[in-house]
Amino acid sequence: MAAKSAPKSSAPLIVPGQLTLRTINGRNGRFNVGRLVTAIGEFAVKDAELEQYPEGKYDGEFHIRFIYPKAYPTAGGMRFEIRANLDGMTLSGLDRLSKDEARSFATQEVDPLDEDVAQPSATPAVKPAADPVQASADPLIDTTPFGVDAPSATVAASGGPDSDDAALFGLLWPLGDSMKLDSTIDRRTLRAQIARLGELGYALDFKSQQWNRPEQQAA
Repeated sequence: MAAKSAPKSSAPLIVPGQLTLRTINGRNGRFNVGRLVTAIGEFAVKDAELEQYPEGKYDGEFHIRFIYPKAYPTAGGMRFEIRANLDGMTLSGLDRLSKDEARSFATQEVDPLDEDVAQPSATPAVKPAADPVQASADPLIDTTPFGVDAPSATVAASGGPDSDDAALFGLLWPLGDSMKLDSTIDRRTLRAQIARLGELGYALDFKSQQWNRPEQQAA
């Protein structure tokens, strides 16, 4: 029987289960693919939210927004899978993957970033918000767009030591002791934020789903 897509609903289905994440090195760098096992079925999960988490098996409750079939090309032809799109999750435990569990994933997984790029957009392209934030050389002329935090925009345009981080993190800048990343942004930008947080000494607390400075985790 052909699988049918579940209708989208404002109230997600909440089910207990186990999410297995595998980290793969691809041409765009490291990326995560997931497999969610629940009482209602087994699903592939490739949400951007999962980019933040280390490889392993996570127990918890998962908010499934909708389920849909997905086919994509591989080196040997086409691959078909049933995917679950998550609206959130509450994680309670983490175990390492065994070698057999790691091998159970396809040897040629497609990077979700490549899928995002290949998927045609239904709306006209919008110029990235960070691009037009240009500060005038004249301090008496304010060219900051309405709704943009002026201090961050000024730092980003100043060429100072923090300018790259201010542009990368946007409204999250300056970074606090604890923060939660927005997984709805462009996946490539999200990966860059994750990598930079690691360089700055932050670590992810998977239970709270927040990035914390080491001293915050020890508290």
